[in-house]
Amino acid sequence: MSLRLSTVILPYRRWNEGGRSAWVRAEQLGFHTAYTYDHLSWRSFRDGPWFGAVPTLTAAAAVTERLRLGTLVTSPNFRHPVTLAKELISLDDISGGRVTLGIGAGGTGFDATALGQEPWTPRERADRLAEFVPLLDRLLTEDAVSYEGRFYSAHEARNIPGCVQRPRLPFAVAATGPRGLRLAARHGQAWVTTGDPKLYENGTPEQSVEALRGQLEKLSEACATAGRDVAELDKVLLTGFTPDRGRPLESLDAFVDFAGRHQELGFTEIVVHWPIPDSDFAADEKVFERIAMDALAQLT
Repeated sequence: MSLRLSTVILPYRRWNEGGRSAWVRAEQLGFHTAYTYDHLSWRSFRDGPWFGAVPTLTAAAAVTERLRLGTLVTSPNFRHPVTLAKELISLDDISGGRVTLGIGAGGTGFDATALGQEPWTPRERADRLAEFVPLLDRLLTEDAVSYEGRFYSAHEARNIPGCVQRPRLPFAVAATGPRGLRLAARHGQAWVTTGDPKLYENGTPEQSVEALRGQLEKLSEACATAGRDVAELDKVLLTGFTPDRGRPLESLDAFVDFAGRHQELGFTEIVVHWPIPDSDFAADEKVFERIAMDALAQLT
């Protein structure tokens, strides 16, 4: 499978003050997918503008025609499968079947306490995701669903006419632990990783590659256990969180080298952040656009 190049556009700008133009430009540049974060607020952006993921993607669907759209990632921290399913079916319809749901267990950031709850432990987050994903799968594929679980319930929840994409829109499951990888193997059309967070501060790019190789091996084992061919899943690397940080976006050659190393590992999609001045995602916009337009031709 040839490598795909996608981007993440953070929802920090008003739609008519740069928000709209970024999504339109992403399509013009030929990105495969443009994702956004599904958070209520995030890290250094918490005290500034930040807009909702689903309305942003809906607006993006209305101003684009070919670009796929998605979340990286949605989590149970403030979502419920029943209401999320209705929003996703609506978004898939509006976009003409161009939506991918990135989904993961979430973390301990601002989303974890925004509804007034105590932050869940890693085990509690994994427990919820293990119930959330299969229920959401059913809600997106069945006309009516009733379910009574430990964390989530549905009573004759109707989702007619279902997704434009059949049997449902694809799931890109973010996971590195065994339980999450099992969910990716059973329910995912793609698997997402940001690398090994323990290496971010003091690790090397070489150590990161080896850590990612290990994650891919574990994904393959999970797929084998589930009776599934690991080749059926796209392997997505969300960049910016490995020891390489922003260096791959410093030049076309730097990106081609970075992407080539990860393509050799087995990754099928590389996701880069749209440049944001004065942030961890700052990058030269001209270099960024050249990478978008020219990098893949050097990797085929």
